[in-house]
Amino acid sequence: MNKFTAPEHWHADLFSQAPFEHLEELFSLSHHTDWPSFDWLNGQKDQQHNRDVVFTPNSELEGEILYYEEIIAQTNRIPTRENNWHDFFGALIWCLFPQTKSLLNRLHMQEIGEHGLKQRSKKRNALTLFDECGVVLAVPDISWQTALRGHQWQEVFYEYSAMWHHNLLPFVFGHANYEMLTKPFIGLTGKVICIEVDEAFYHLPLKLQYRHLDQKLVDMIERQGLLDNNKHMSPLPLLGIPQWHQGQQDLAFYSDTDYFRPKRLPAAKKDTQ
Repeated sequence: MNKFTAPEHWHADLFSQAPFEHLEELFSLSHHTDWPSFDWLNGQKDQQHNRDVVFTPNSELEGEILYYEEIIAQTNRIPTRENNWHDFFGALIWCLFPQTKSLLNRLHMQEIGEHGLKQRSKKRNALTLFDECGVVLAVPDISWQTALRGHQWQEVFYEYSAMWHHNLLPFVFGHANYEMLTKPFIGLTGKVICIEVDEAFYHLPLKLQYRHLDQKLVDMIERQGLLDNNKHMSPLPLLGIPQWHQGQQDLAFYSDTDYFRPKRLPAAKKDTQ
């Protein structure tokens, strides 16, 4: 179970700016003057047709001896710390990607059953990394994935900045990303996967875009082994995304190789002759 953490302050003005505009459009969070209640959270879940789980205050589960993933799998209750950004954003991701989140829980339990609780497999590490830090980038062509994996940051972010939020649509999956974006810092990096979408996707309402990506992720994880290991994810400097950084996003910004690191070349093989 999670240890006690001090309550955090609610900041409604957070949702009037990028990268929280999706949450504002779908949940109208700026209208709240304090942390939304658990009744409200569970109401949002029900609207997303995800009635199988219940967000439950951590205080009600203090005597629970099960591990976090076990609690969800065995009781359908999701331990949620009150007045806590990390768990609040985690609850919203459950609302937005209910099928994928449920699948991740099932896969965690399968891995725990096979390898035990303490021994973390490559797959379980990948599941956790995506769950905490994942970003889904909807792209018109999968070749964008090659550019991102090649760390072609100036090209992707600067030269094609006009394509972002039009043809290149980022969707935060990792709730730790949202938490850290409440206090952004240079160095903040997520893990991205690209999903190729057709022209019709761009004309869908935001809620249906999430539903489509949720279904697509389930297919990619179950049938294509997307999260069997970390190889399908690559680093994404989150403040490089146009409009996601409050400072100047000029060429000098993207030339900072401490943040926008070049692709590390493989070590040259030694001559054995």
